[in-house]
Amino acid sequence: MTPVPTGRLIRTGECADLVLTRTFHAPAADVWADVTEPERTARWFGPWEGEAVVGGTVKARLLNEDQQPWFDLRIDACEPPTRLAVSALDEHGEWHVELLLSESDGVTELRFVQHLGTDHGIEEIGPGWEYYLDLLVASRDGSPAPSFGDYYPAMRAYFERLR
Repeated sequence: MTPVPTGRLIRTGECADLVLTRTFHAPAADVWADVTEPERTARWFGPWEGEAVVGGTVKARLLNEDQQPWFDLRIDACEPPTRLAVSALDEHGEWHVELLLSESDGVTELRFVQHLGTDHGIEEIGPGWEYYLDLLVASRDGSPAPSFGDYYPAMRAYFERLR
């Protein structure tokens, strides 16, 4: 099955937010565990280690990237089970990401928001996050992990049009 891009670009003055959503038939607390507990993040994103406190920094590992790099991830906000905000600085710049969970009748929507300073690079950033979020879906429902080749460059044009 060919993945379908879901990302939206929302203008916020001179900046923009990349927003992607996924829906889970599960309580928010269970989905929260998937995005915050190192044993569960390791199933789709990568493990992390350290003391996860607001204002603190943990080390996270990107298992689905070349050389599986470790990087510092600062915890900017943590409001279980509804909001996690993190930031990182790497060779591509500074990243500000929020995971927002809302539950209704046992169904949880996860809104992934990357706060962008500019829409430059959205054609590469968007497909990557679509891939990672679909890895989360696969880790939860037991389906086969998707292949990154189905996301990039296939979704590049979609995200370029969002500009």
